[in-house]
Order: sequence, then C-alpha cells, then structure tokens
Amino acid sequence: MKFSEKWLRTLVNPQASRDELVARLSMTGLEVDSVTAAAGQFSGVVVGEILSAEQHPDADKLRVCRVSNGSEEFQVVCGAPNARAGIKVPFAMVGAELPGDFKIKKAKLRGVESFGMLCAEAELQISEANDGLMELPLDAPAGQCLREYLNLDDAIIEVDLTPNRGDCLSMTGLAREVGANYGAPVTPVAITPVAPQHDDVRPVELLAPHACPRYVGRVIRQVDLSKPTPLWMVERLRRADIRSIDAAVDVTNYVMIELGQPMHAFDLKQVHGGIRVRMAEEGEKLVLLDGQEITLRSDTLVIADHERALAIAGVMGGEHSGVAEGTVDLFLESAFFDPIAIAGKARSYGLHTDSSHRFERGVDWQLQRAAIERATELLLSIVGGQAGPLIEAVDTAHLPKPVSILLRPQRISQMLGLQMETAQIEGYLQGLGLTIEAVAEGWQVQVPSHRFDLSLEIDLIEELGRLYGYNRLPVNYPQARLAPQAKAEARAELPQLRRLLVARGYQEAITYSFIDPKWFAAFHPDQQPLTLANPISADMSAMRASLWPGLVKALQHNLNRQQNRVRLFESGLRFVGQLPALQQEPMLAGVICGPRLPESWAHGREAVDFFDVKADVEALLAQAGAQAEFTFVSCEHSALHPGQCARIERDGEEVGYIGKLHPSLAKTLDVDVPVYLFELRLGAMAAGKLPAFAELSRFPEVRRDLALVVKQSVAAESVLSTIREQAGEYLTDLRLFDVYHGKGIDPEGKSLAIGLTWQHPSRTLNDDEVSEITQTILASLEERYQATLRK
Repeated sequence: MKFSEKWLRTLVNPQASRDELVARLSMTGLEVDSVTAAAGQFSGVVVGEILSAEQHPDADKLRVCRVSNGSEEFQVVCGAPNARAGIKVPFAMVGAELPGDFKIKKAKLRGVESFGMLCAEAELQISEANDGLMELPLDAPAGQCLREYLNLDDAIIEVDLTPNRGDCLSMTGLAREVGANYGAPVTPVAITPVAPQHDDVRPVELLAPHACPRYVGRVIRQVDLSKPTPLWMVERLRRADIRSIDAAVDVTNYVMIELGQPMHAFDLKQVHGGIRVRMAEEGEKLVLLDGQEITLRSDTLVIADHERALAIAGVMGGEHSGVAEGTVDLFLESAFFDPIAIAGKARSYGLHTDSSHRFERGVDWQLQRAAIERATELLLSIVGGQAGPLIEAVDTAHLPKPVSILLRPQRISQMLGLQMETAQIEGYLQGLGLTIEAVAEGWQVQVPSHRFDLSLEIDLIEELGRLYGYNRLPVNYPQARLAPQAKAEARAELPQLRRLLVARGYQEAITYSFIDPKWFAAFHPDQQPLTLANPISADMSAMRASLWPGLVKALQHNLNRQQNRVRLFESGLRFVGQLPALQQEPMLAGVICGPRLPESWAHGREAVDFFDVKADVEALLAQAGAQAEFTFVSCEHSALHPGQCARIERDGEEVGYIGKLHPSLAKTLDVDVPVYLFELRLGAMAAGKLPAFAELSRFPEVRRDLALVVKQSVAAESVLSTIREQAGEYLTDLRLFDVYHGKGIDPEGKSLAIGLTWQHPSRTLNDDEVSEITQTILASLEERYQATLRK
C-alpha cells in the first residue's frame, strides 16, 4: 500500500523524522518497501494561465502562447496538443531548474522566441503522464509556486503488509499503528451523519447471508458529476497510486483509502427494482467495468437487481450499471463480505482489485454505516445532490462474534523474557484500539472489530513484543535438564543409512515430490497419479509414487554434463493412491551407473552391474542386524529389466525392488548407459535384532566345500536356505564362492561352489560328525532340487 506521509501526519504526528518513522514501521512488522518523493526536485515553476494560443507560423505541431504568471505576460512556444487559452498549467519561467539538472533559458523555436516552458506531469516527475500539459484547477492562483500549491514537499511511502494485517490497508489503520508505536494521540476522521432529504429507498435482500451478513445502501439524487474532484483529493489519491476518474468514483476510492472500507456507486437508473445479494447462477454473464465479459460460476457472490447481476461482490462492478457522464442519481453501497467467500474469487477470474485485496484480508464488520456517511458527506460537498435515508440489511447470526481474551502477566513474562510495567502493557493495548478490563488473573481484553488476527492470548503477547521492539527484547537462553536418550540398537535409523551410502561413494540428492505426468506414466503405466489442483507448472503436476523418476532425471542431468560415473540416493515420501485413501510412505532409493571404481592406473574400467547395487542394498539391510531375514525374489516391474529385477521381501512382506532400468524406458528417457536402481520402504527394513554377546570359541574350525549341480531355474538363495536348515547350530559361515555353467555341465544346469564352516564352542568337531551333517544336507538338496555333486 502506498500513502502520503503528510496525509498520515494529519491524523497522527509523532515527534519522529521520516527516517525514524520508516525504520519503526519496518521493525514492527509493516515492512517499508520504498520511500519516494511526491515529485522531482525543481524550482522556479509557478502556476501559469494561458491567455491565448495561436498556431506557430512555421510549424504545424507548435503553438505560440501568451502566458501570465499573475503579474507579467510571457511568450512561450509549446508543442502540447492540449495547449489552449483559458487553462492553468505549470509554467517553468526562465531560470527555473527542472529534474535532471535541466535549466530553462530563453530560446528560439523555428524563429519564434520562447520565454519559458509549459510542463507535463512527467517533466516534473509528478507522474508518468506525458501526453499533454498538466491541467490545474481553474481557481489555481496564477503566479503561486507550484510546489506550495500542490504541497509537493511530501514523501510517498510504500508498505508491504502481511496478509493478517488488513487493518493497516487504510490511513486510519496506519495512524492507529503509528500512534500505538509512539504513544502519540490519533485524530480520528470526523464523520458527520447526513440528514435525509428525501424518502427514496431501494429494498435490499440478503439471499446469501453467510457470505454477506451486512449491506448498507443509500440513494443520492440530482448529483452533478461534471464538477471536478477537488485538487487535494486528487493529489492524495495519486500518492496512493490511484488515478482520478470522476467525483463519484474518486470519493469511494478516497473513503477506501481513508477508512479501509471498499465501496461502490451504481447508476440508480440502471438498478431495476431492489438490490439482491446472492450467489451467481452457473453460466451467468457479466460485463465488467474494464470491458471484459466473464462467465460467472455458482460459487461467486454477486450484487444484483431483480433482473441481472450488477457486480462481483467485493471485486469489481459491471459496466452497464457503473457511473457514467450522464449519471444523475446514485445508489451508494457499503457492505461487509465474509473473507472466506471472497478469497480467491478475483484471482480465479484473472482479476485483482483494491477492493478484493482488502475484502480477502478482512474488513471491519462494524465500519459500513460510518463509511457511507463519510462518502455521502464528501459527495454532497463536491457534486451536490440530495441524500436519502440509510438502507441497512443485517443478518446478525452470520456476523463475526466479538472476541474476548484473558491476558496474564506471568504468561507475558514467560514468552517475552522480561517484566513489562502494567502501565506500558495497558498503553500498548489501548493504543491499538483494544478495550481492557483489569481482572484477578490479569486483563480481560475485548478485541475490536478491525482486528481479525487476534483470537488467542499469544496473539496479544506478540503485539506487545512487536510494539516494545523485537530488537529490545532480552536474549535469554533456555535452561532445562536434558537426559540422554537411549539409542535403539535394534533399529537402522535413516542418518545411519545415509552415512553408509556416502561411505560407499553415493551422494545425496533432493528432488521434487511432484513430477511430470509423462514421467509418472513411464515408470508406473498401471497407476493413476494424484494430480495437483494448482501446480507450479504443467510438468510438475503429479505426485510421485516412487523416488526413481526424480533420481533418474538427476542422473540424466549429470550424464548430459559429462559426469559418466554417477551414484545418487534420496530419502523422502512417495504418494500412492487417491484421496481420501492416499498413503504417504517414507522411502530410500538409489541409482548408479558408469565405472565400478573411479578412474585409476591401479584397476580397470569395468562397468557396474546388478551385483554391485545388490551389494550396496545388502549392506543397508545388514545395518539392523537382521540381514538373514531378507530375501531377493525374481520378479517383474514395469520400470525394470525383465531379466535383472528382484523384489526384496521380509517374512513374505514386500520391502522394495532392485534391478536394471528397463531398456525401452531408458530409450524413452534418452539414457544410453546401463542404469541400476533400488528402492526400499524404510518402515519395513528399519527394525532388526538386538546384538547378543557370544564367547569366541578356542577350538578349530572345520570347513567343507561342495560343488553342487542344479538346474538353471533353481535360485542359489533357495539352496543356501536349505543348507542353513540342515547344517545344525554350529554352522558359523556359509558362502557361495563360485557359479559355473559351460563345458562339462548340463546345458540346462549350473554348478554352485559353496563353502561351509563349523565350529563348536567347547570341543573339536570330528570328521564323522561333519560327514554325517554333510550327507544330511546332500540328501535334502537332492530331494528338493535334484542336486548332485559335481564330478
């Protein structure tokens, strides 16, 4: 919001410089974005009156004007299209200095002497208007210094308010805030009720009281809109970044800036019957004041008569019912709209107005009568007319309820860390317009209707801290007795898993939780994505069902920048299903490609394969001490290679997947190197077993190596599982150390070389015992898998 410093100081004038005021506003939460001069630096410019304007003899676009400064007449050559006799304009006399160190000198234009310059607003840096001379009111005193006449020694201050401070979107609200900060008296806007001069009323029906519980209107007849808006009002509006249009519109805008109540004036001739505040009919058409025609939705509140919609409530009026040059009678409205009913409506139609900006944040729900009285008073003083009685429709059941909050001094001390004086607390609260009553526990505070953001005790404490000054609050470090928390040794926590992956050469990546729907379909062709209603962009509108799309995109980004050895991992949520049954599950995923080891003279450049990523996954699963509970089962996955894909299970429950990126998917994503991925459910893999002490045996180990021939379809994990079942309690190590198929082996078979190691804790195992166990193992393997010893 932009406002004039001098206007503010007519309402509250603290003993503080401009810089101090700006700094104080920023420190109390009303961040000041800019402070600019109301006009550029210039001197020697006075109010001039054009007495005559004749065509230049040698130039079609120039006029030779006779200009008076009240005491003398000067000849000035001017090229402005609106230069004409009878108007008053800024006149820079010879010797004047304009912005940009431009000095006015006597000149000769196309052979005609010119003694001075007639100025446009842009040339004085009053505004950007440069399409003609700045026309001043006809009663402007010729010869008076323009800076004094327009009161240009002023500053325009722009504040960036947070959404909860809609009460400061007015001069009254800002004055209240400044007064509370400095303890300075605030002069309220004087509002005198206007006595009705006729009995004409229009009935008002509240057909959507939940959205509009209060509507105030008034009929004003016989106005003369040909009368100009007073210069003081035009200048105040200009410095609030609002363009002057006509007296009726200017007054409603002025009251909005002054009091904070948006208003609207209808041409009474275009209002058929009474006013009906209702929800729009689906597909209803409305041509707005800016000329665009929109199709209304049924969730939009409108102001209508008995025939059609006249305006989008709280946003913008309609073109056909707006005030025009021929308007004689007005219907003035001042209403309270529920912020929830207005929020987002302007944006949904591609609009943003000063009214919607305020109504979305909350307007004082008790301000409507005062605002319409103020607007009526101003209108009658400018354009004349006769005002009718106030018309008010109220649904008290849907109006906001007064808020009362108990404020306790001990809670203030606890939260702010200091003891504030009682008089200081009461002064701050009363300065904000709050009503306080001393009670046994502290104060019972009544929140005024203009503060929508105060509902809890902590809100009041925040106001006290803000006005006291955040920079003045003491620094107190919290003290507490903190007992160390026992570490869960039977769990693999995420930080532990992260450190392991980093130690194995991975780097952590963080990608977006929302992805391109095309990528979602590529990785999960059998699922429907959960899509965002308001995405950042069209290619980030689907919530990910896996961490793989983001990781593969990051890998693709690295490969495109000549990084051929990539190891990335990420932890985060995946989103499966649709609302309301949406599941959010923490996952840990990784992706690798490129050489197995960094480039070096000491080793080759072998590329990673399935077993490299499997080793990393097994290291993760071993962190909780329960690696034996996990199994890798051959399976199929839409994103993985059919022959290099495994599902990881724990007691029959799916834990995750591991495999090579599917060739067709790699081609679609333009990835031309083998890529291997894994993804694990953190909740299913984290739980493990508590380590237990076992005394080391002093007796020798016994090892037997078996070369078993089984069919190609038999998984080595199944063979190892059977061996563990039959090997007895003294088996200390079981290792698959070779897999062979080729010459000497059935083409449909393979040879598995397995090492078994036993050790007894209290004696030496003899050969007979080991041989007996070995025979039991072989018999079981032969029965289950038709396994034979390789010859």
